[in-house]
Amino acid sequence: MILVIGFEQEGVSRVKNALSEFDVYEVPEYCRDWIVEEVVAKAPTFEGSGNWHWKKFLIMHDLSNEEVTRVIKVVRSQGISPIFATTTPTSLTWKLEDLLNELIREDEYFRKLREEKQKMKSFYLDIGKS
Repeated sequence: MILVIGFEQEGVSRVKNALSEFDVYEVPEYCRDWIVEEVVAKAPTFEGSGNWHWKKFLIMHDLSNEEVTRVIKVVRSQGISPIFATTTPTSLTWKLEDLLNELIREDEYFRKLREEKQKMKSFYLDIGKS
């Protein structure tokens, strides 16, 4: 199962078409205070748009490592760059909004880490050129 949040309708359609072998559900805003396990359980009954968050999220539940890798590649090939996540036993006990906030924090941390790594790489390359 794949949960999408923050996608415009066109993006949701592209994800659903590209990942037709998976159940893809938009998570509406009224679920933001729900426990993630409840969101997962009730996802097939959701109605309404999931385009309520300023960030895009694609949360995978109960997918194998191979499926997760494939989903990420396929979605990125569509020119879509959400925050990707998989559910864990711990995250299933969190409120959805708390999980999304944590995913944003983690995403910002790893972006900064990649930027610093790039800076260091170019720093060392510059030294060698003198």
